[in-house]
Amino acid sequence: MTTNNDNDISSEYSSIIVNEIVDTIFKEVNKRIVPKPYVLDYLNNHSINSKEIYNWLLNNQNTLNFIFLLGYFNYVGIETIKNHKKAFNLFINVSEQDHLLAQCYVGECYEFGNGITENVKLAFQYYEKLANKEYAIGQFKLGWFYKTGLSVKRDSKLAAYWYKKAANNGNLVAMFNLGHLYKDGNGVNKDNQKAFELFKKSAEGEYSGGISMLGYCYENGIGINIDKRKAAELYQKAANLGNVISQYNLALMYEKGNGIEKDSDKAIYWYEKSANQGDKDAQNKLNILKI
Repeated sequence: MTTNNDNDISSEYSSIIVNEIVDTIFKEVNKRIVPKPYVLDYLNNHSINSKEIYNWLLNNQNTLNFIFLLGYFNYVGIETIKNHKKAFNLFINVSEQDHLLAQCYVGECYEFGNGITENVKLAFQYYEKLANKEYAIGQFKLGWFYKTGLSVKRDSKLAAYWYKKAANNGNLVAMFNLGHLYKDGNGVNKDNQKAFELFKKSAEGEYSGGISMLGYCYENGIGINIDKRKAAELYQKAANLGNVISQYNLALMYEKGNGIEKDSDKAIYWYEKSANQGDKDAQNKLNILKI
């Protein structure tokens, strides 16, 4: 990364890199995508040594983004062992200076007890700050808290309200969750067409849950005509991405020859994939098929 002998130019370049990485994290977080692979891809694509940038951050803790990114590297374990306590201390430092992404991660730390004692009420407050500033990740989280009754009274209508906002701002999981609300008529009027469109939009963003549910819609005629072959294609795509439900559904289609050529070996293969992720129905299927 620091091939130029001019330290000022080197620092300027490093600063640009750090700011672009932080922007990447914020972009993916708002879509509700795990950002670590994108950070590593960014470093690889720019031929940047992650150890070198980590060491540079250690010696340049003079802007909010620099402090945040050092916290993030500790949080997810890039060039260091995961240290949630150290990460939290760095996040809370810059969050108090209105660093929005740090506020998001402080909320996550409080939600799951990462590096600090779990406190879901405080988590809600941090997410609410982001939601009220029209950031999708905060809106998604409020939807989730209201849907599950986490620290607030369960309210499906409020869940739908916040999921809609997050979905409109590009959050892929909010699209997926809102699709379920429309499919089930929970907090909104039942509308299979809207459910299908939301699952489709989530799938177009490459979210495996959205792809899986789009397959389910094609298999069962939810908001679209039944197309078993299309369902199998979508289950295959989501299964390849590690989606446990699609792995099971794809196995079932191979077992029954439903929308795809019957193949017991492939059925067992995908049941095993699903079972290895803890799916009990898949394990029961294996117990029967392997007798």
